Amino acid sequence: MAQESSQVYYRRWRPQSLSQVVGQEPVTRTLLNALALGRVAHAYLFCGPRGTGKTSTARILAKAINCFQGGKGEPCNSCAMCQAISQGRAMDLVEMDAASNRGIDEIRELRERVNFVPSEARYKVYIIDEVHMLTPDAFNALLKTLEEPPPHAIFILATTEVHKLPATILSRCQRFDFRRLSQKSVVGRLQEIGDREGLHVPSEVLALIARNASGSLRDAENLLEQLTVSYGPEVGLTEVRALLGITGDERVRELVRYILDKNLAQGLATINGVRDDGLDLRQFQREVVDYLRNLLLIKTGAQGVVDVSPDEKEEMQSLAAIASMKEMVAALKLFAAADMRWDNYSPLPLELALAECCLLQGNAGAKERGEVAAPLAAQVPQAKDGHPSSSGGGGGGVERKAPAPREERAPLPELAPLNSGPESALSYLKANWKQIVSRAKGLSPKVPMLDAYLRSACQPLTVEDKTVVLGFYYPMQKDKIEEMENRRIVEGLLSQALGSPHQVRCVLTQRKVDNHLLSAALDMGARVVDEGDENE
Repeated sequence: MAQESSQVYYRRWRPQSLSQVVGQEPVTRTLLNALALGRVAHAYLFCGPRGTGKTSTARILAKAINCFQGGKGEPCNSCAMCQAISQGRAMDLVEMDAASNRGIDEIRELRERVNFVPSEARYKVYIIDEVHMLTPDAFNALLKTLEEPPPHAIFILATTEVHKLPATILSRCQRFDFRRLSQKSVVGRLQEIGDREGLHVPSEVLALIARNASGSLRDAENLLEQLTVSYGPEVGLTEVRALLGITGDERVRELVRYILDKNLAQGLATINGVRDDGLDLRQFQREVVDYLRNLLLIKTGAQGVVDVSPDEKEEMQSLAAIASMKEMVAALKLFAAADMRWDNYSPLPLELALAECCLLQGNAGAKERGEVAAPLAAQVPQAKDGHPSSSGGGGGGVERKAPAPREERAPLPELAPLNSGPESALSYLKANWKQIVSRAKGLSPKVPMLDAYLRSACQPLTVEDKTVVLGFYYPMQKDKIEEMENRRIVEGLLSQALGSPHQVRCVLTQRKVDNHLLSAALDMGARVVDEGDENE
């Protein structure tokens, strides 16, 4: 009894019969039919996500076919053989971890042992877990044994990555796909374990655990045990949120409202407040994406799919009415694509997603109202000397103090409206390229001098159907800008400058010559050669 109480939940409450396996009815029903008909195969393949019952089902199948009370259905769990397998002391059940025994020598040893008849059971059962980790030579050594095993041997292969198995192995096994468990199935099993353990856990806490486990019953059982060890038999929402690093719905709803209202300042303050409180920004991102997804489902009329209380659903319906479908889709894409892998404590990816979301939504709203967003040059009116003026239509009457320029610059040229053709957009970009790319300084954590890359290593070549083609002089700089995060920054800057969403396409090109004498010589037929070229 002491040993049983020291076991973790997922081992103590491991299913002991096929009927106890949660959420895998197609698999268990087929296996029960095969047992009843005596049509047990010599090789099975159990594949699916972790924590869905593959190894547990394999052990139950080993008990069922060797049960002394019948062997034609469910195991009795009371005979000597069932007890030996349940307690892990059966000599005729061999479990092998392919992750640590992946070489050809281990498989050769297994092939030699297969020929020995069982000592007590009817069949000798070999369970090979994580079989995708075997080397190609080991798969080749296993192949012949799987194809023509001894009549007393049964193989059960389990894997989470079935696509890594050779087709020759797949063709010799009966395949069973284990699916992720539904939230309802996980909550039901957790409730059953809680009742047996004497726990007092509300259903909303179990639902939160099930959502965080992402369809893995083992992960859910481990979380439940961790909560009870930390906080005792009575666990509330506050405790589970604290343990899982969940920020709670309040600030998630708050940020989503700021996203839909296009309130950039308050949204940035909310993100940094989450960071300052030491909470997991990656978890916060997942919650925001999940909330935006629920809003999108409600917006489309699929309210039945959203698993929240009626009060929360009513609040979501009022929030979904604020924005259009396009704005919700754009927000969901941007926050789902925010890359938090490099630094889980930096709010920059979320801040960029929020800024770009507000920018794109603002441009879309202006288009729907028949307005054309002002380009970068129109936002800062120019005086005759090329310096920003203190008043003007683009400045809204607010006085702006011009910084002292390092050098005298020619005034920006007058541009035709952007909707008159791609030539005007291209000429606008070329004339204002330095001012546009200067805003990229410090925006990329991986390329701190992103503005210098854009200013010295490339030039706008053309504008084609809402796509700006940038010509780069060197492959290294081209590859850097083509990285997803840097590309998103550049596209945001160009979209802001041109007044509408634009994409970026990077190509290699030759640098234009700035020296007028050299340019004239090239026009007369000269060509540039290296100093060390002996042939010239």
